[in-house]
Amino acid sequence: MTNPVTKDRLHYEDLSVGQVFELGPKQVTKQMIFDFAHEFDPLPFHIDEQAAKRSLLGGLAASGWHTAALSLRMLIDTFLGHAASMGGLGFTKLRWKRPVLAGDAISGTVTISELRRSVSRPKWGVVTLDFDMHNQKGQQVMTMRLNNLIEVRNPDTPGEVGS
Repeated sequence: MTNPVTKDRLHYEDLSVGQVFELGPKQVTKQMIFDFAHEFDPLPFHIDEQAAKRSLLGGLAASGWHTAALSLRMLIDTFLGHAASMGGLGFTKLRWKRPVLAGDAISGTVTISELRRSVSRPKWGVVTLDFDMHNQKGQQVMTMRLNNLIEVRNPDTPGEVGS
């Protein structure tokens, strides 16, 4: 039975390993850094420009969680918002490679590295997504692996299954 909410979205069957989605660019402003940091990560190098200049980051830097949140938003705008996504299962291999500073523009790619059908819930598949995010200079700022549930269009169709 087709889900009327997701019937026109991308499903498990529409995806392939190696498929790449372009993300961004997204300009990161000083105000964005301040707003996020004051709410969620009020460390001096995120909320005080003078302290940030004296820190190992060398300037006002976005929280790593801010970088991850912006990357997720770009993923939703580019892919997950058009897919029959049923929610995230978690992430691994999150690495903040260098700070995102005020004025930087971040962009990147997400690559489908794995697809598997659920054994216990045949109406769902799991898509594994590898993030590779860079600043405007082409310097890598973040990598991450994300697992997401995605609806199978026809659960009765046999297919490769995983866990």
